[in-house]
Order: sequence, then structure tokens, then C-alpha cells
Amino acid sequence: QVLLVESGGDLVQAGGSLRLSCRASGRTVINLDMGWFRQAPGKEREFVASVSQIGLTTNYADSVKGRFTIIRDSGNESVYLQMNNVKPEDTAVYYCAAGDMVTPKIWGQGTLVTVSS
Repeated sequence: QVLLVESGGDLVQAGGSLRLSCRASGRTVINLDMGWFRQAPGKEREFVASVSQIGLTTNYADSVKGRFTIIRDSGNESVYLQMNNVKPEDTAVYYCAAGDMVTPKIWGQGTLVTVSS
């Protein structure tokens, strides 16, 4: 069984930067795609970014392209989300996921990002 633990959520001003971390333990995730999703208050969970098994392919939601970067460190079974030039609309609980990025079945518990204007 894979356990995902996120960290790094915080209160940040608009225009600032933040780096989220997700570390996997238990079963290895080296053969799984990994990604980030988010859920804003009153909204459905949405895809943010994903990275392929060996980190060669990345995908981003249009809303974060050019501002967020997903980074995979397969050596320590971690994935990061570097968030630059954050906006108030980026406020959400951010979840790490592993496996199928269309319908993920492995989730972390989430970390809260609040962007103040």
C-alpha cells in the first residue's frame, strides 16, 4: 500500500512563491505517474499538474502553465510543486496523487494553500 504525505502549504501573498512537497512511503511509486490536484472551497477537485513515471513527460492545467512546475525526485520517491506568481484563485487544498491521473485512486491527505490579495 502506498502512503502519500503532503507538506508545504501556507499563507502567501499574491505574486509570491511556494513549494509543495509530497513524499511516498510503503510500496514504491517508481512505476506510477504522480501529480497534483486541488480543491477550492465550494468547487470540485481539479487537475493541476502531473509527471510521468521517469519524469520525462509533464502536463499542466492551462490555469497554471508558465507559473507552476512539477518536479519528480524518483530517488527519494517524492514529487514537488513549485508555485510562482501565485494568484488568489490558486487558494485551495492541494492533493498529491499517484497512479492513473484521469481517475486517481491513491491520494494524500491534502495541504492548504491560501493566497492573499
